[in-house]
Amino acid sequence: MSWIPKSPKARRRLWVVAAAAPVLALAVGLSLWAMQDSVTFFFSPSEATPEAAPAGRVIRLGGLVETGSVSQTGTTVAFAVTDNAATSRIVFEGDLPDLFREGQGIVAEGRFGPDRVFHADTVLAKHDETYMPREVADRLKASGEWRPDGSATPTAGSPPRDLAGASVS
Repeated sequence: MSWIPKSPKARRRLWVVAAAAPVLALAVGLSLWAMQDSVTFFFSPSEATPEAAPAGRVIRLGGLVETGSVSQTGTTVAFAVTDNAATSRIVFEGDLPDLFREGQGIVAEGRFGPDRVFHADTVLAKHDETYMPREVADRLKASGEWRPDGSATPTAGSPPRDLAGASVS
């Protein structure tokens, strides 16, 4: 018994499907290959290892701005982002968002240099007192550092802060 149908109509359908399947597979493969450069992965500082986030690859790095780490020289701003398990140094050239401040969640898009300093092209900050980027909140929950009121766990030596982010004496 042959796997080729005896009916001419069914044989024609089989040939059409057999010819269309490789063309469709090639089109899907080429589409996925073309989109690989536009995919940007999110990492927390503890996940951004040299193997997972190699130098030169565009990624998003998110976490909490470490208290006391922000320094500015002209238009270049350097600061550290932490997930309370690891810290990554970020350098950004340009204007930071108005809501950027220490102890708040941010997401920076850019790439690591060979020295493992993250060079950000874009910095996104939270937009109100209760918002934190979903990826950052998920990573903080997974590490056990999440607080339901949206505040971050204070780092050692940092003064307590009120809801507006001002130091409380």
